Amino acid sequence: MAVNKDSTLQPGFAYRLTHLWADGLDLIFPVSCGGCGKPGARWCSDCQKSLTPVPAPICDICGSPQETSGICRGCQNTPPRYSALRSCAVYRDPARPALLKLKYHHEKWLGESMAWSLAVFLHNLGWQAELVVPIPLSKQRLTERGYNQVDLIAHPLAMIMNWQYQPGVLRRARHTISQVGMHPGQRRVNVKGAFIAERIGLAGKTCLLVDDVTTTGSTIDSAAGALMDAGAAKVMALTFAKALSSYGFDHEKLAPSHPALS
Repeated sequence: MAVNKDSTLQPGFAYRLTHLWADGLDLIFPVSCGGCGKPGARWCSDCQKSLTPVPAPICDICGSPQETSGICRGCQNTPPRYSALRSCAVYRDPARPALLKLKYHHEKWLGESMAWSLAVFLHNLGWQAELVVPIPLSKQRLTERGYNQVDLIAHPLAMIMNWQYQPGVLRRARHTISQVGMHPGQRRVNVKGAFIAERIGLAGKTCLLVDDVTTTGSTIDSAAGALMDAGAAKVMALTFAKALSSYGFDHEKLAPSHPALS
């Protein structure tokens, strides 16, 4: 995947070197798209253009779709610890198969390619941060999987944006069970107190908290709270995808393309 020279993003030397290495590997080993399987690119231009945006209007804080603009009732009643949460795309094809490959097949260079889509989306938001912090896995989950799939997107994203990457500043205080099938209240209980942040290097910093997928934002809220309690001045949260099944959206109700990425 070639760097988009028309973009106003100016990735630093570390990213350009990493990208050059990835391009070299692509010349030696055949690659196929993580979204559609088409040969020739790890994250093809068709998949980049066909990402589905979270349907507007959305909550100003949690980024969840709603009937009117402004702050949703949930955020009014229980304000999250992060200042804003946004997702690049809806968790459906082509984002879904690509993220599953990152999660279960350690597709490092796919993550490097997808990070560019996330960086363009982030740039269009106009956010500024000093530290990029990935949502960590528990020791048990990390041992089972061998790597944190969020690193595969968050690290190249930090290099593209020229922001400091700090994967060690946040860690899991305890293992949590899978949240698949849980309702929002169960999710909040499951991740309450699940994270601890280190104070060193965090005080007064604006952090970008990154995850691969979010549903209700409970995990991100808990992690943001740990960062704020450790002295962060502000936490903004960004995920590649947002699952919308719990919001009553089916595929027919969703727009087919993402104008911010075309």
